[in-house]
Amino acid sequence: MNGGGIENPVFEPPSPDLGRQRQATPAGTDAGVPAAVAEEGPCGWGRCAPKALQLCNNPEGYLAAYSLLAIFQGIVVNGLINISISTIEKRYLLNSSLTGLISASYDIAFCILSLFVSFFGERGHKPRWLAFSAFMLGLGSLVFSLPHFSSGKYHYGAKFEGTGSANFTCSTSTKSSLPDYLYVFILGQLLLGVGGTPLYTLGTAFIDDSVPKHKSSFYIGIGYAMSLLGPAIGYVLGGQLLNIYIDIQIPESTKMDQDDPRWLGAWWIAFLACFFSIWLLIIPFSCFPKHLPGTAKIQAEKISETHNDGSEAFVETKNIGKSFKDFPMALLCYNPVLMSLIIASSSEALVATGFATFLPKFIENQFGKTSSFSATLAGLVLIPAAAVGQIISGILVSKYKMDCKSIIKFMISTCSAALLLNTVFLFAKCGNEAFAGVSETYNGTGMLYNLTAPCNANCRCSRSIYYPVCGRDKVQYFSPCFAGCASHLFNNMKKTYHNCSCIQKLERENGSEDFLYEAVSGKCPTQCKFLPLFLTFFFFTVVFTFMAVTPTTVAILRYVFWLKRSNMLLWFLGTIPGPILFGVAIDNSCTLWDINECKTEGACWVYDNERMVIFITIIQNSFALQSFFIVTLY
Repeated sequence: MNGGGIENPVFEPPSPDLGRQRQATPAGTDAGVPAAVAEEGPCGWGRCAPKALQLCNNPEGYLAAYSLLAIFQGIVVNGLINISISTIEKRYLLNSSLTGLISASYDIAFCILSLFVSFFGERGHKPRWLAFSAFMLGLGSLVFSLPHFSSGKYHYGAKFEGTGSANFTCSTSTKSSLPDYLYVFILGQLLLGVGGTPLYTLGTAFIDDSVPKHKSSFYIGIGYAMSLLGPAIGYVLGGQLLNIYIDIQIPESTKMDQDDPRWLGAWWIAFLACFFSIWLLIIPFSCFPKHLPGTAKIQAEKISETHNDGSEAFVETKNIGKSFKDFPMALLCYNPVLMSLIIASSSEALVATGFATFLPKFIENQFGKTSSFSATLAGLVLIPAAAVGQIISGILVSKYKMDCKSIIKFMISTCSAALLLNTVFLFAKCGNEAFAGVSETYNGTGMLYNLTAPCNANCRCSRSIYYPVCGRDKVQYFSPCFAGCASHLFNNMKKTYHNCSCIQKLERENGSEDFLYEAVSGKCPTQCKFLPLFLTFFFFTVVFTFMAVTPTTVAILRYVFWLKRSNMLLWFLGTIPGPILFGVAIDNSCTLWDINECKTEGACWVYDNERMVIFITIIQNSFALQSFFIVTLY
């Protein structure tokens, strides 16, 4: 079997309506075209069709509206949610596995609904489906922000900044209900998934129907590039909003800055802004006709590249595809080359979505940066690289008019390059920072993974409040109490601690001890200098990874007849386990969990950096190799 398929000089009807009209028309006549032209109505609402709107009644006008919706969808789903993961974990006492489930909920809804949307929407009014998409995306954004308004003011350890012990008792009333908001976040993501389904199934199919074959890859590439511009805006805008305190005003009883581990940013503001903006896009999509002017003529000139495996003849003979009872048969249509493309791209999607979800968290913990800086940096590297890869591939496919065989060869080359660049994680990893009782003992006393040592055994320190301090010995301590500090002072608005029994005394060169301070609030500065190297290699890894996305989409759209387009959902199946697998890997590298007075685990405070890199590298390279071998097979 040839991986490129067999050239088949028959017409492929991407739209069933147009296809049935042409099939009913004898060869050499154009009797079917007027019926199709009748659906190429003006731009407007019924009889209200202003002349000014007709300037947008073309592929370019539709692409502009599609791009705006794709941008906002990207801002919310692939931007704001990803940069909010770390904040949501801390605020609502969730681990990375659960926030990975939140991220995957979008793709779960997409995969379930894309079957029905592709089947029914293919013959329906696609622009109106996109108006529905805008409505659901706006509603999902609103629901996702609701936990902030119903969970009350944020307080964490506001009364425990000193050096003494804290006494807590556990009761039913003290058990937090914050983890229950997990279901609200999942609901918001499911609604976003409902809204995103028509956008990436019917939206791209409408573009493919409305433009000549040699231009569709370029148009789709632009649309996908705009969908990547959204996450870029989301990462940068959302990252800057994390500089604002979560409740806008910082409580007077709590003095903290962004370096304080208790600091949480205003993650919810951008979701509300997107809610209003997305709903405005319902208006333009509701005015487009069922088919753009000239669609019938374009479809009549298209030549199918359908793989001749006999399934199309079977469908025509049995008259499949005209009612809902034929829906199961649509799912059983099988094409080996198509499946190889889908499985390979699913593997790449798994890695891409896993990284997109947790890259800000990875940078924050691996390189010791703030959540705001990490989110902004991740967006400035990840999104432009993905956009460059998609635009380059779209231009190459359009310029060289690649068929399916050429596309598969192209994917082999990009997968090989991405696989080689994946080794960056083995060389740009950071070691674990010194943390007493976690990564090292208390000056040789005590044990690892035990915060209590002889130097603080009599302090009766609370394990439920994480308030790290950095000692003069460059070692981090869980709290001033666990560092054995007896007093504290304010020095230039920075709290300093003194008489700390667990901190090793250092002497100046002249032999006298320096008693200015023994510890300061906050984490110790990271000593890792590999961030520029990591970002450079990671940029090119993403470029080559995403260079395969647009060609694969074009191949799936054209390689099979309309009934098999529903199989595109298998590509998105790869996006479901991605965030969950990465979340499990990150959780398994945790060395210090947030445990409240009721012994309930919340978010992770400290990770084993080396273990995190190893787990992520295993996941990344395993699926990258799978993608490479599957594509090479055909």
